[in-house]
Amino acid sequence: MKVAIYGQYYQNSTEPIIRDIFVFFNQNNVELVIEANFLEMLYEKEIIKKEYNTFSSHTELDSTFDILVSIGGDGTILRAATLVRDSGVPILGINAGRLGFLATVQKENIHEFLQIVLDKKYTLSKRTLLSLTCDPPNEALQDINFAMNEVSVSRKDTTSMITIDTFLNGEILNSYWADGLIISTPTGSTGYSLSCGGPILTPDVKSLVITPIAPHNLNARPLVIPDETEIKLKVSGREDNYLVSLDSRITSVGNESILTIKKTPFQINMVEIPEETFLKTLRTKLLWGEDKRN
Repeated sequence: MKVAIYGQYYQNSTEPIIRDIFVFFNQNNVELVIEANFLEMLYEKEIIKKEYNTFSSHTELDSTFDILVSIGGDGTILRAATLVRDSGVPILGINAGRLGFLATVQKENIHEFLQIVLDKKYTLSKRTLLSLTCDPPNEALQDINFAMNEVSVSRKDTTSMITIDTFLNGEILNSYWADGLIISTPTGSTGYSLSCGGPILTPDVKSLVITPIAPHNLNARPLVIPDETEIKLKVSGREDNYLVSLDSRITSVGNESILTIKKTPFQINMVEIPEETFLKTLRTKLLWGEDKRN
């Protein structure tokens, strides 16, 4: 078995998790290839001493890899997705962060769940991504122009709201007067969109969510649309530029630019352990059923 490992280091409490993962895979003679920056950090912290092969680009991840293990929180998985891209390599998220809807494997169950992975008794959850193009072209959006959670636009350098003209398949939907607008995938429905009042979608739903951020027109509500819909946005405001974010990557775009958002032709494969389903994660993370009146 050939496994790629990518991660983020948070604090000393992360060290035992990392050590357990490496010990388990080494004991089971798994071939490990470590993301170069992460491996350098592990050497600096003296968490590991053994030499490993490394990778540093998405071009080095191919079909010879069985899985990529992401050590961290959901943000780490979103960054791992930029390495996996359209290679089809499944991502397993091990939660060393906090809330974690994507990084479902908890540190208390690492050995048990890694054995399931080793035995290939897991399933794959295919996740929709969004692509973004800008007219006129924006250099920052040329290479990594896709998002696993959401594409959002928001105001920049001003407290004034922006106007977001929104078109679905060429037809005007609305001109949102707000702090911003979120276009979310089902995966991202438990993230930024949720915190702005958007609905939760299960990962297999073939839909997207349009969620306004603090809209001034109070009748503006989150809208669920088919994921085959082409979305165009034109933003205007008092400042010359506004912000566009693809997950955690942010760039500045000029007023009146046309943003086109649509589903990518490829998906990200997330590893789903039988005991750690999406519904169980919802119950655990959102404390559903914890009301003492139940």
